[in-house]
Amino acid sequence: MQNAIATIKETNPIVLTVANNVTPADVANGLNALGASPMMSQTPEEADDMVNIAQAAAINLGTLNPHQRGEMEAVMEAAKKYHKPTVLDPVACGATMYRLRVVTELLHQYHFTAIRGNAGEIATLAGVDWQSHGIDAGEGNADLEKVARLAAEKLGSVIVLSGEVDIVTDGTRLARLPYGSPAFKTHVGTGDMLSSLIGAFLVTNDDAFDAAVDAVTTFTLCGQAVEDQRPGYWYPGLLNNLDAVTDEQLVTWQEAFGKEA
Repeated sequence: MQNAIATIKETNPIVLTVANNVTPADVANGLNALGASPMMSQTPEEADDMVNIAQAAAINLGTLNPHQRGEMEAVMEAAKKYHKPTVLDPVACGATMYRLRVVTELLHQYHFTAIRGNAGEIATLAGVDWQSHGIDAGEGNADLEKVARLAAEKLGSVIVLSGEVDIVTDGTRLARLPYGSPAFKTHVGTGDMLSSLIGAFLVTNDDAFDAAVDAVTTFTLCGQAVEDQRPGYWYPGLLNNLDAVTDEQLVTWQEAFGKEA
């Protein structure tokens, strides 16, 4: 991990997030707890200045509307101009034709450093048949590692496929990270939090694959290590662990909960 957590806590990278309307506080709290600096905007006119200030940008399709789409495009134009790493969270991209059209156009116009989604979302981006259930993973019979690799090869991005075992791949390298907790499903917004946290880790490492692995490992172990996994106690515990975690603590948790699958 090469002191990625320490670097974030010492340098406080600013991550600009085009958030959905359901989880902006969760995203901001997660970034802030880890030591990054959250920044959000809904105004395309200030996107250039915002991206110039930030060190990374994350785009979330959660509550998609035409105005938000304009903000996304403005942010991505500025990110390309200033050479900032970017993350896409293609929420429910296979659920409606409108979402699919928007995400297809975004991916045609812009390159994202990393893309994080569940199995159904990543399968949609890879062009694999999958029965999507809104924001849920849905059902399908495809090999998830193959799906993730196909998406990475097609889009030229690091893919993070979230699930019971998280899969990270750049099309060549692949990591299986078995550190998740069922408690993540009890709090809406944890996926959104992870997508923006990936942005913070991209600032610490020029190797986007390694940065994504570090982000997923940190976030999921911080969730699994919460002593009380009941929803009302787990979320504050997750934030507490993000606040207190160190690179050394993460190694201890990896040894306790198992290495890569």
